[in-house]
Amino acid sequence: MRDVAIIGVAQTKFGELWDTSFRELIAEAGLGAIKDSGISGDDIGAMYVGNMSSGLFVDQEHIASLISDHMGLNPVPCTRVEAACASGSLALRQGIITVASGYEDIVISAGVEKMTDVVDATPAIATASDQEWEAQQGATFPSLYAMIARRHMYEYGTTREQLAEVSVINHHNAQYNPYAQFPFEISTEKVLNSSKVADPLTLLDCSPVSDGAAAVVLCPAEDAHKYTDTPIYVKSSAQSSDSIALHDRRDMTTLDATKVAAKKAYDMAGVTVKDIDVTEVHDCFSINGLLAVEDLGFTEKGNGGKVIEDGQTRIDGDFPINPSGGLKARGHPLGATGIAQACEISWQLRGDAGKRQVDGAEIGMTHNVGGTGGTATVHILSRDKN
Repeated sequence: MRDVAIIGVAQTKFGELWDTSFRELIAEAGLGAIKDSGISGDDIGAMYVGNMSSGLFVDQEHIASLISDHMGLNPVPCTRVEAACASGSLALRQGIITVASGYEDIVISAGVEKMTDVVDATPAIATASDQEWEAQQGATFPSLYAMIARRHMYEYGTTREQLAEVSVINHHNAQYNPYAQFPFEISTEKVLNSSKVADPLTLLDCSPVSDGAAAVVLCPAEDAHKYTDTPIYVKSSAQSSDSIALHDRRDMTTLDATKVAAKKAYDMAGVTVKDIDVTEVHDCFSINGLLAVEDLGFTEKGNGGKVIEDGQTRIDGDFPINPSGGLKARGHPLGATGIAQACEISWQLRGDAGKRQVDGAEIGMTHNVGGTGGTATVHILSRDKN
């Protein structure tokens, strides 16, 4: 197996992009990553695109052909990858495996979702849950994560204010991210007093409906300096699965798929959680941001609220999390999120993150979740090849 490097990244603005089509979004991100990497279209051996539900959101399936065609890259093989909200990181993982195996030398991994073209995105998003035992019984993702939050509060004494702090920190970081959907600060009081969605979660605990795309270019690590002076090296790529239904879990306050994927990733990279300088986690709801702090090993179970309250996850904290603004404030176009996380960590390790830069970042991590934890992926990236 060959070592793999990221040599180019690009992301569109995330938000309600009424004047930009699905195909225009992915072309903008893909062509941006190609330009950033210094390659040409003739160099590309394959493309993988993460997308959850283009059929329900924009009435378009067979998007692999559409994307290759619209980007002018035919006959390059393009493959759609789907794992709910973790689709993007699985596209990244498939690209890494393809390059590492030697099957192709240059691969684009991308993600895209156009969610705002439907009147109500809720039914489409709900397809990532168990239809028979959850969605058809009236459970939505806000209600499922609200149950997790309530149980965590009951078992560990987590407070409503600690949950709100996840959103407050995300918005603080997003004001420095030009790609963010909501680049402005909010207060704890605003979170607590915003419209109730599913008790205890309010509107400002929830990630938004978003449009957007992101892309990265991968190549063998040994060739990376042919294309860029600032390659980012893939140290590990791990994926794990769990039950799709929340009620089948061993412990509904723990995402076991995250814990297993994280352990695999740490072992593969030869690092521990203490070596991670900056992390992008999957905080589709504030409670999931808190769970990620615990399940990735930054603190012991039940202590996530306390370390967030103490500021340890802020950009200048002990273990900075979501300098991009996270899913809550950067935005969450489902299929694009995992790739956008890889873009942010790449910018952080390059030192190109501007006012949201984490000082001295050398090793970064991404954490992407599908559904309520039925799929989880963890990637560890490094500025250093060794």
